[in-house]
Amino acid sequence: MNQYVTGAVIKGLREKNRMTQLQLADRLGVSDKTVSKWETGKGYPDITLLEPIAEAFRISVAELISGATVTNANVSANMLRSRFYVCPVCGNIIHSMGEALVHCHGLQLIPLEAEHSDEGHMIFVERAEDEYLIQIDHPMTKSHYISFIAALSSDGLQMIKLYPEGEAQARVKISGVKKIFFYCNRDGLFCLDVKKGIDDRERSYDDYRERLELERAAKSLFG
Repeated sequence: MNQYVTGAVIKGLREKNRMTQLQLADRLGVSDKTVSKWETGKGYPDITLLEPIAEAFRISVAELISGATVTNANVSANMLRSRFYVCPVCGNIIHSMGEALVHCHGLQLIPLEAEHSDEGHMIFVERAEDEYLIQIDHPMTKSHYISFIAALSSDGLQMIKLYPEGEAQARVKISGVKKIFFYCNRDGLFCLDVKKGIDDRERSYDDYRERLELERAAKSLFG
């Protein structure tokens, strides 16, 4: 184990929960002097105490060890607040509907921040009956490729895994789709907001050049 709970974390959580050292000690079946030793860095809690300590603070053991507590504000489970995590070691893809503490290969993963597609990651969306055909203008070599495409609605997720030397495209059901995400293994996560009324058109795309010109015009006007 390359990480372990620190005294600073225990002290911070204890104070956050408005507990004295004695109150925490009583819950854990140890002395308040023992808790004091932990908090001053003169000792560590036995591994068998990690779960009871986490329960005392109403968090998970993973949160206790990492020192990062998770408060999920997405209580309505809105899929449009989804987060994506990708392990840089194995490429594992993890999805959550809100804040989460995610580990893979011993690494704590951070949620990816999506950017609007750019000139090197152009996305085209074409209607085909009750589906969207999503195509991305991008190489699909062994070292540079699109890893997945995901279509989000307010109550669902459609994710298609892509592979090197395959095609950078996918088909998803149209119903309710509001956002489309795709992940480049080198440049990260990109997104497209599906425009209202796209169901009535044959084809749509993220016009990078048009958006760039508008951004430049806005900067010249407003600084």
